[in-house]
Amino acid sequence: MIDIDDVLNIHKLLIDHFGGSHGLRDKNSLNSAITRPFATFDKQELYPDPIDKAAAILESIITNHPFIDGNKRTGYVLARLLLLKSELDIEATQDEKYEMVILVSKGKWKYEQIKGWFSKRCKYKRTTIE
Repeated sequence: MIDIDDVLNIHKLLIDHFGGSHGLRDKNSLNSAITRPFATFDKQELYPDPIDKAAAILESIITNHPFIDGNKRTGYVLARLLLLKSELDIEATQDEKYEMVILVSKGKWKYEQIKGWFSKRCKYKRTTIE
């Protein structure tokens, strides 16, 4: 599970570093977005794979728009952190990453397209994320 305070701190760091407006627009929307990757039904994980979880959180943060500003950045960072925790990382150019996030933000890509994009570009790497 992802702690909401950790997400708020990540968002603050991103806004401080890259600019934009601080502030949470909708706490319930944020909570929904960060719990989605860990949802279960009949004791079965709905998103069992790290790529599933990353796609779910990216889509949820971007489409739920819980922050005043920085939703795309925060969604991408949270997705990447979930991948890194499982020793996966994204191998794509900055332009490819940007294009993917923009397609999600415009509603042109949903969960399945995001998952497919991650599946093609994620490779196992040794990391020290704990």
